[in-house]
Formats: sequence, structure tokens, C-alpha cells
Amino acid sequence: MKEVKPVEPEHGTPLAGNEPLIDVHAHFHSDLSGRADWGAYNASRLHAGERIGVIAHVASILGSWGHTSPTYFSSPADLTHANDWMRAFAERDRLAMGIAQPRLFSYVAINPNYADHALHEITRGVAAGAVGVKIAASRKADDALLDDIARLAAEHQLPILHHVWQDRRREWPGQDASDGVELVRLAQRHPDTRFLLAHIGGGGDYAHTLHAARDAQNVFVDLSGSGIDRGMMDATIEAFGAERVCWAADLTLCTGLTKAWALDAIGLTDAQLTDIRWRNGVRLFPRARFTVGDRVLSA
Repeated sequence: MKEVKPVEPEHGTPLAGNEPLIDVHAHFHSDLSGRADWGAYNASRLHAGERIGVIAHVASILGSWGHTSPTYFSSPADLTHANDWMRAFAERDRLAMGIAQPRLFSYVAINPNYADHALHEITRGVAAGAVGVKIAASRKADDALLDDIARLAAEHQLPILHHVWQDRRREWPGQDASDGVELVRLAQRHPDTRFLLAHIGGGGDYAHTLHAARDAQNVFVDLSGSGIDRGMMDATIEAFGAERVCWAADLTLCTGLTKAWALDAIGLTDAQLTDIRWRNGVRLFPRARFTVGDRVLSA
């Protein structure tokens, strides 16, 4: 087994190595996030991504992050502002970097409880270049309210990133959390829609999720979350196969980096590492154009 020794980058070498990383689950803040340092946070996240070696962030803003409506039950107005702001931020970053293709890509964040607004936001987002749909914890994943959303996402080839609490044994305040069982029920009703099960390391019993979702071929899983249990990634890759696992960071790029280092230590083949680091991201987001310099990444 390869020993991985974290070191400072030398001569510009990214902390996670030279092979590209696509963060399929990223978040930023807008001017309505209720924190004075929102601009500094965004800049620091982009800088950290550069240090690590992230070549693309597929990102969303969850409304006002609780400032003017609850984070997991964001109002239509907050979601519209957040989605517009995220897309504008991506374009500002592209222009500031002087690059032809963006390094920031946008989800459409929605609240299924506002069904008409959710469908309208997806349609609007597609026209403006969004590449996926983000659903947090505002309605159980298997609720019928999500059916029209899943159908519209499939029509536009948008994967759905869905917040999941691994093995939800009780209800949690401030959210209508879903577990892997509920997401799989939705995925089975919509075999033409691809779902990204969020943050396998985000809390709870990940083994429960692996058992629930391993046979749902249209369900992918991201490795994000602050949990970095020994054996967690090994078990996830064994259950889903490397072709259905994506590297991601969510809110904590530091634990994302730890997982990138760990991927080098668990005995994966070069092809498996490539799948997890970036190739599955290319497969999941056909509307995105991920580039390294002048090279367009292809699955």
C-alpha cells in the first residue's frame, strides 16, 4: 500500500497532485448570506481550490443561508437571487481569470415545496447555462412533489445533487432530511435521471447508505463531508464501483484534500483514480465543458 505524505506544494505542484480534480459538490456565498466576510470566503475557497488542484467547482448557493429564510426551506425570492448570483459570480470569475471556459459551474438550487417555482427556476437556469439541480433537505426525496422535477431534469440532462443524511433514525430540526432509501425510491421511479447522493462522509451510518443504494445504477455518490473514517472510501468504492463515485468537498476543502490523499493510499488503479477525481464528473454533467488549459476533458 502506497504511503502518502502530505507536503507543501513545490514549484507550483498542487497539494493533491497533478491530475485534475472536479469538485462536484461546492458552495459559495452571496451578498445576502448574512455574513460580512462573504467575499473573503469565496475568494479563499477559490484560492484553496487552486492550491489543492481543483480545476472546476460545480456549485450552488442555498438561498440566503438562513439569513432571510431558512437554509433548508429557502423562499422562492432567496433561491432566485442565489441562482442568479451564482451564475453571475461564475461569469465574473471567468472574466477576471481571462479564460475562455469557466472554472465555476452552477446548479439550480430549488425548494420542491414551491413546485411551480422550482420548475420555472430549472427552465430559467438551463437557458442561462446551469448544469445540474441541487435539492437540499426541504422535502423527503421520495415525495411525489419531486417527480416533475426529476422528469424535467432528465429532459435537460441535468443530474440532481440531493442532500442525504446517512441512516436517518430520527427527524432533525430545521430540515426534512432524506436517507439513501428514500433517494433510491425516487431514482427507481426515474431511471432516466441521474442522481448524486451527497456527502457519504456527511454524518450518520454510511454503511446503511451503501447497502440501500448500491444496486441503483442511476445513483452516484460523492465523497464529501467532514467524516474521513478509515475504510469508508474503500467500502464506498467496493459498493458502487469507481465509475459511480465522485470526489467532492462540499463546505470543507480541507477534508476534501484529505480524501484526495487517501485515494492514493487504498490501492486503486490509475483508471479508478481518474474516474473518481474527474472522469465521472465529465460523465455526470454533459452540459458542462471542463478544461485544463486548452484541453477539453473527455470521458
